[in-house]
Amino acid sequence: MKIDESLLRRLWPRGDRRVAGLVAGTAAASESVFARFGITTPTLAAHVMAQLSHECGAGQEVVENLDYTAARMMQVWPSRFPTLAGAAPYAHDPRALANKVYNGRMGNRAGSDDGWSYRGRGAAQTTGREGYARLAALTGLDLVNDPDLVNDPRYFLLCGVADFVACGCLPFAQADDIVGVTRRLNGGTIGLAERRAWLANWKAALAEAPVVIASPQPSPPRTEVPPQSQTQPSPPLSRWSQFVAVLRAAFRRS
Repeated sequence: MKIDESLLRRLWPRGDRRVAGLVAGTAAASESVFARFGITTPTLAAHVMAQLSHECGAGQEVVENLDYTAARMMQVWPSRFPTLAGAAPYAHDPRALANKVYNGRMGNRAGSDDGWSYRGRGAAQTTGREGYARLAALTGLDLVNDPDLVNDPRYFLLCGVADFVACGCLPFAQADDIVGVTRRLNGGTIGLAERRAWLANWKAALAEAPVVIASPQPSPPRTEVPPQSQTQPSPPLSRWSQFVAVLRAAFRRS
């Protein structure tokens, strides 16, 4: 499964706005990343890309914006900022606000700069020291010491898909259950309507995209072709093997 760069540019027309080369890097990595995590069908790829498209604003919102007014802070974190006076010191001070609302949880140390260092970034808006450490273990990247790597065009999709899988989204994507996917990734259903729209767009786009078939690999001779499942079509490589087997059988009978 692969996403063509021209297709991604059509759906993410301003995808390079924040990070130069993000669209090309994401497209180039798609085949290997999807294979690594078992994203083998257009439906699964559509669910992944729909969620990531929403989370990162189609490449335009790759770092969490924490530049809030005091009034907005009271709306977003009412228990932390019950009064305007309490919120005012953090207004338009993203670093101070990140440490205020994120430290002491998600693996962030109290009294540290962790809230700011591990604020939301990347395709899946990974947040918190624990979140970055989990991705580091899954990807082999040193994200704890260099959290900005999640926005490196070479690793942007890798980190986003790893987060998607680590959150337990894959079984719900396999069931084509966008509500379940959203709850696992988001913790709720924030932005569900927009995520549904993205899913519809990605399903349509991937249905139009040409099928990319890897070069066939040698396989042992087979004397008969197993019947194809009516519910789960065989992948392209299996169909190639079946075709070769049929030819061999035909030559043996001739």
